[in-house]
Order: sequence, then C-alpha cells, then structure tokens
Amino acid sequence: MLKKLTITVDEDVYEGLHAVIGPRRISRFLNDLARQHVVAKTLAESYAAMAADEARETEAIAWSEAVIGDVADEPAR
Repeated sequence: MLKKLTITVDEDVYEGLHAVIGPRRISRFLNDLARQHVVAKTLAESYAAMAADEARETEAIAWSEAVIGDVADEPAR
C-alpha cells in the first residue's frame, strides 16, 4: 500500500532531482534510496544479497587468502 508523504528539501536539491531523476520519478527514487536504511531484511535475504555481489565476493576471497599466511607460522595454543 502506498502512503503519501510531504517532505521539504533545499531548492538546489529539488532542481537537481528534477534535472537528474525526472519529475515523475522522484518518489520512486527516494523510496528505493531510503528502503535499504529503514526496512529490515531477514538474515537469509541479506546473506543472499551479499553472495550475489560478485565483486564483493571476489574481494572477500582475496582478503581471506591473503590473511591465511599471517597465522600460518604462529604456534598453536
């Protein structure tokens, strides 16, 4: 269900939204922008979204491969 919301923004922000996003697309743009900050996802959904981010996964694998050498020479406790 959609709800109407009135917000106040600076004039330059308003003009920028109209110029870049377009006058009929501002609500959707702001909704999509705010959603990630205010709507809780389930843990499974969050993990699935992270796994789908190939660049992030590649970086995570490179990082984990790099740090494994940091502990390889430490004595066992």
